[in-house]
Amino acid sequence: MKVAVVGATGLVGGEMLKVLAERNFPVDELLLVASEKSVGQKMSFKGKEYSVVSMADAIAQKPQIAIFSAGGSVSKEMAPKFAEAGTTVVDNSSAWRMDPTKKLVVPEINAHELTPEDKIIANPNCSTIQMVVALNKLHQALKIKRIVVSTYQSVTGTGKKAVDQLMNERAGKEGEKAYAYTIDLNVIPHIDVFTENGYTKEEMKMVNETKKIMGDDSIGVTATTVRIPVIGGHSESVNVEFERDFTLEEVYRILHETPGVVVVDDTANLQYPMPLNAHGKDEVFVGRIRRDETQPNTLNLWVVADNLRKGAATNAVQIAEYLVENKLV
Repeated sequence: MKVAVVGATGLVGGEMLKVLAERNFPVDELLLVASEKSVGQKMSFKGKEYSVVSMADAIAQKPQIAIFSAGGSVSKEMAPKFAEAGTTVVDNSSAWRMDPTKKLVVPEINAHELTPEDKIIANPNCSTIQMVVALNKLHQALKIKRIVVSTYQSVTGTGKKAVDQLMNERAGKEGEKAYAYTIDLNVIPHIDVFTENGYTKEEMKMVNETKKIMGDDSIGVTATTVRIPVIGGHSESVNVEFERDFTLEEVYRILHETPGVVVVDDTANLQYPMPLNAHGKDEVFVGRIRRDETQPNTLNLWVVADNLRKGAATNAVQIAEYLVENKLV
């Protein structure tokens, strides 16, 4: 099994390598791929040193799988070139997510839709992944009518520059800025660019991707996405209206049976999900489970996950695992 990691030198690329190693993904030959300026840079994987190679070199070597985390414009240009060489691409950017000819996959929900013909597979947005993992089984049982979600997103979602900005501000040092404003001791209600309807692209990703992954355009979704001075994971306050009523016991049972979900909900002992505890883990943590007492059939949840892992690297590696296990590559 020859595997390429494209964008290997970035935050998510580094996390992908970590996840591949931890999960013992069957890598016989590894290609670490990055931009021309990084070619020749040395990186290690499972105790062995590798040199970063160029896109052209990687394509020529025809890996079976290429896991991309190199940004949308690179994916748009290079993913089809890998696909033409026979490689199956799992792409972490937004480039292919809403393309009607491409599958948008969260393995616990819709990996069964994949076929050997799917040569470019889209990995959803981090904030969408954790929400749909938490909600999918509830949707199957109770049928979701509407979701109102507000996110509290880690600076790691922006990248290394944002982490550096936060740490520099905390230390009182000058440095390069990823955000237009100070992020330390602040909250910025703005992720990605604003669109004509007044929502940001990040907010609209949650709206559109949720419907596509769950295969249901009737679900109403409205989102507000917010950047907070946290490292370790994204948090979400999720208000869900269902078509039919439920008991809280039923909700707990469904969540306990949901693959990839860990329920942390013991308010008597102050137990609830936090980024501090989700950091470095692959599960989606759900707590603060309670009825919305202002209208029928409606539930409030607090959902937390490590955005670099389940929100990006782990989900992509799980897709690759599914491809291998089901002989689709």
